[in-house]
Amino acid sequence: MGTDPGTGRRWRPGYPVDLGRTLFPLRRGPADPAFRTTPDGAFWRASLTPAGPGTLRLRADARLGEIEALAFGPGADWLLDRFPDLLGAADDPAALDLPPGPLREAQRGHPGLRLTRTGLVMESLVPAILEQKVTTDEAYRAWRTLLRDFGTPAPGPVEGMRVAPTARGWAMIPSWEWHRAGVDPKRSATVVRAARLAPRLEEASAMAPEEAFARLTAVPGIGVWTAAETLQRASGDPDAVSVGDFHLPNLVGWALAGRPRSDDAQMLDLLDPYRPQRHRVCRLIGLTGARAPRFGPRLTPNDHRRR
Repeated sequence: MGTDPGTGRRWRPGYPVDLGRTLFPLRRGPADPAFRTTPDGAFWRASLTPAGPGTLRLRADARLGEIEALAFGPGADWLLDRFPDLLGAADDPAALDLPPGPLREAQRGHPGLRLTRTGLVMESLVPAILEQKVTTDEAYRAWRTLLRDFGTPAPGPVEGMRVAPTARGWAMIPSWEWHRAGVDPKRSATVVRAARLAPRLEEASAMAPEEAFARLTAVPGIGVWTAAETLQRASGDPDAVSVGDFHLPNLVGWALAGRPRSDDAQMLDLLDPYRPQRHRVCRLIGLTGARAPRFGPRLTPNDHRRR
């Protein structure tokens, strides 16, 4: 907060950008304290950058075909230097050449979908760990609680936004506060281990995909699903498949083979022809309107605060 007027830049991407769909994976639920939309069509993100906390406001100027960026705080210049990558400047949708069909129609119908790249590993890794083996509502509630209690106020004019804790801040959260946020000891211990290795893990955003996966999954508690969810956002990896996801195998199986039930191995077989663009295909499947039939009970929420 305060009187910081912010620092602004404009960028003409030369290709359509759908801000909402491109930035959607970075939003951890409708009440994410680090993400906000405002009635003027702007998207706000609060981040902890290597230069310090910063808040970035992005808005499309359709008349000029430009993106307006305004940033606040010590991390302002870092965010402004990299916001084109956040909006897909390093992405290449044309690398996926699809035959006629629903996927190709989704690709043509949504030319503004780009794969984001934040360049920040811990920012995506911690919420991914919180989402392990729980419902999304549980994970989103934990994220909100932890940012509210251990984050810091985001620079800029938007009330209530929060910047995530530093690596040391995550490591110093007491066990009872994790419990109060609804996070079980296994997930909290994984976050703490990751926080203690944060400098090494942050390097993964600039690594080749195989090396990045190896770096992240070397940490106990970080598996393939968590690494994929992290690198999809931090590196913009178009091939990172969320193996182990509760819903994705059935969705992919239904969309690509009309199969109502699929496991991870079957999903990977169906996606194999699309290497190295399998994550992009999964994003496009979500835009086709395909919905796999539901079988059995949904994942049951756990209230770890009562234990």
